Amino acid sequence: MSKNNSKNMSVILGAAFLMATSAIGPGFLTQTATFTSSLGASFGFVILASLIMSGVAQMNIWRVLCYTGKRGQDVANEVLRGLGYLLAGLIALGGLAFNIGNVGGGLGIFALTGIPARVGYVISALLAIVIFLSRQAKSIVDQIVKYLGAIMIVVILVVMFITKPPVGEAVVNTFVPSSGVSATVPAILTLIGGTVGGYITFSGAHRLIDGGVTGRENLSQASRSSVMGMGIAAIVRVLLFLAILGVITKFPGINLADPAANAGMAGVPAYSGISNPAAYAFLVGAGNLAYRFAGLVIFCASLTSIIGAAYTSVSFLKTFSPAIEKNENYWIIGFIAFSSLIMVILGGAAKLLVLAGAVNGIILPLGLASILLATHNKKVVGEDYQHPVILTVLGWIVVVITAYLAIKALPNLKNLFV
Repeated sequence: MSKNNSKNMSVILGAAFLMATSAIGPGFLTQTATFTSSLGASFGFVILASLIMSGVAQMNIWRVLCYTGKRGQDVANEVLRGLGYLLAGLIALGGLAFNIGNVGGGLGIFALTGIPARVGYVISALLAIVIFLSRQAKSIVDQIVKYLGAIMIVVILVVMFITKPPVGEAVVNTFVPSSGVSATVPAILTLIGGTVGGYITFSGAHRLIDGGVTGRENLSQASRSSVMGMGIAAIVRVLLFLAILGVITKFPGINLADPAANAGMAGVPAYSGISNPAAYAFLVGAGNLAYRFAGLVIFCASLTSIIGAAYTSVSFLKTFSPAIEKNENYWIIGFIAFSSLIMVILGGAAKLLVLAGAVNGIILPLGLASILLATHNKKVVGEDYQHPVILTVLGWIVVVITAYLAIKALPNLKNLFV
């Protein structure tokens, strides 16, 4: 393999893991534990629906951005003057607010070591900052997200074997949910917002652009990277779901969100730590060692999501000033430091997270629609580009669905002023 091909493969794998691990943050772990507890095996249907919509969005966006070598905000600006600046501003705002939640994944360090949660927040942030102090930060990110992603997969797989979930029941419910499709809709909308919305959809494509994997000659490699990223995300989501399903099958009626409610339940260990549904599920299903493992998974998810949110958000801000691009690493460090400071001082910044949810709901339909419009704009993609019709049709369906999500989320903005 030539040196150039080897470099491309490193960037391709790094981009795939960056997207996948950005989508699997602390919020996703908590949502999976909570919704599996309430929906049981039917949560498999939620995962399938969110993966399909995520896949459609990723394949459309990665294909156009990597073919043209233009970032999302630049494509949007060429489709409609000013649209890219709006998109960049929304993604930076949403990324900042969600990064506060990512730093909150320092709770994983509490579960792993028992040290105070606020110390865990600082450790997670400092580790991410150290990475971007290096001039080789992007190459280090490619390696870090791969190793941490692999750790998450192995640890969750081990716990899944211990909890022994009813795999057959999960498979059936993935296609025909016993709870009924209507009961899964709130979970689907929540999961889409947290795993497809905001900066996540663009993270891998922007990494490929920065790594020079662009143009017609690299289109197949870009497509391969997007498929790998979706596959990695799918593996982690399915394994985590099965591990937690094994727990609620063994202990029917258990409340993962409120351990105190399970006092006296036969076989369920007492727990008085910070509320952490995913870690608590591991404790109940596989004992104290698995609880420590859960802390490791949450910590890995936190660190990779911090990296993904900061890197991608700043990649959108480059449009506003050449100085940002010139000092990219310092802007990323500042981004991480600021969001970490808010988390340490306010302990959650709930109102900012409400704002992030509403903003994220706007970003995906806006960003994906601009990409789909660009596919027929020769000034953007050139005279020879042909976009697959099936991707166009499915893409507009996802735009409509996520626009509905945006309409549902916008009323939450009033909570900022209550």
